[in-house]
Amino acid sequence: MNVVVYIALVFTVLGSGSLIFLFKPDDQRILKFLLAFSGAFLIGITFLKLIPEVFSKPTLFTGLFVLLGFLLQLSLELITEGAEHGHKHAHSDDEKVTPFLLLMGLCIHAFLEGMPIVPSFDMKIQHTLVIGIVVHNIPISLTLMSLYLHYGCSKIKAFLYLLIFALMTPLGSVFSNLLDASLANSLNAYFNYILAVVIGIFLHVSTSILFETEENHKYNLQKFITVIIGLGVAFGISLL
Repeated sequence: MNVVVYIALVFTVLGSGSLIFLFKPDDQRILKFLLAFSGAFLIGITFLKLIPEVFSKPTLFTGLFVLLGFLLQLSLELITEGAEHGHKHAHSDDEKVTPFLLLMGLCIHAFLEGMPIVPSFDMKIQHTLVIGIVVHNIPISLTLMSLYLHYGCSKIKAFLYLLIFALMTPLGSVFSNLLDASLANSLNAYFNYILAVVIGIFLHVSTSILFETEENHKYNLQKFITVIIGLGVAFGISLL
């Protein structure tokens, strides 16, 4: 199952990044709708599926690890300047983050998201996480390719950076699998802590998306409907 998941994760990123060539440079409407949907979907599965799961077990300091994930994502944005939630900070040369730092920050973000994808963990939660990551990665990949091309990277170099980012979530999963195999006790005992950190990351990213989808934090009717659809899809996934 993991091989299929890894392939889906990698090719979703590469395929989504390639879509940038279908858009006009100044046309951000599609990206904004994708962001609104992904943000709503991400916060939906977090509240409907992931948070109930992580707090259903009497594990100490679960809430503390959620806060840790939230603060960790906040600190990563000092490097990435919000690319995880499709926020583009490339209006001038003085504002842009270097391509290497952007890639490094996003790779840490993606690696952490992949760590709960381990066979010994709950299969339903794994599926929910994978769907959430796939949906979330679509606008990230579009933004990442747009930024790299804006920075003057060639198409080949931009795709190379995108491939490195695409591999990080599977590598996070592989790392957890290797760690699980090497421990005397199953990594399952630490699942709540790992999932709690990812929940904190999801909460920060999704709320940032929803507040930054439209300038001045305003939503028009179309974006409001998109958010409702995203929440509805999340609700449907939570019932499966």
